[in-house]
Amino acid sequence: MAAATAVLHSEWTKIRTVSSTVWTLASALLVTVGISAGLCALTNATFSELPEPEQLTFDPVLVSFSGLVLGQLAMVVFGVLVVGTEYSTGMIRTSLAAVPRRGAFLFSKIAVAGVLALVVGLATSFLSFFLGQALLGEHSTTIGEENVLRAVVGGGLYMGLMALFSMGVAAMLRSTVLSLGILVPFFFLVSQILSAVPKAKEVAEYFPDQAGSRILQTVPNAMNSDAAAYGPWAGLGIMVLWVALALAGGYLVVRKRDA
Repeated sequence: MAAATAVLHSEWTKIRTVSSTVWTLASALLVTVGISAGLCALTNATFSELPEPEQLTFDPVLVSFSGLVLGQLAMVVFGVLVVGTEYSTGMIRTSLAAVPRRGAFLFSKIAVAGVLALVVGLATSFLSFFLGQALLGEHSTTIGEENVLRAVVGGGLYMGLMALFSMGVAAMLRSTVLSLGILVPFFFLVSQILSAVPKAKEVAEYFPDQAGSRILQTVPNAMNSDAAAYGPWAGLGIMVLWVALALAGGYLVVRKRDA
């Protein structure tokens, strides 16, 4: 027990003393809340100009998470840096010498970073929601309305899961540059483009970001979006499966390959 606590404390020290990881988490919060607030204010001012189908399926909660598209990228960077920095600096050899049990080393890192990502994700989600609703005026909703609390908590879970998924990928690839070079274009470009292509969107809706983001909706076919083949919790479940596969893959690589 003492050894496990020491490993957790070591990973906490690593994360909080590296400025890049701290600033990345702060960026995830500030970018998401800031962009979401701006778009909520704009939506309130131009609501009458929205197409009628979007007005009929208007989802004030989803709009208050408009900045999550960019905020999630900060979570991706955070997850990659937490794992990848050890490889890029060569510290991985020292870490594994200090903690020979590679599973304990990896999952202690994931546990500490995952809790941090979840806390920041929940703070970001609640701040985005309350500030966004204040700016939406008469088009706003309250936390007590049906499905709203589920969506707000789900927003925090989504951001935390995005960081965990990125940690698993970084553990598999063992490179910060390669991990970011794959994940950032995939979530920011490939996933978004394929989800808009008629033939490809049936596959793209099972990507981790597309499936997980369904938890953010409180209105069916929100903002005139296409119906999914699954509900909000099932979508989050699909994302959890992606995360589990990524972490399992990362564990196998760390366990079997030399540092």
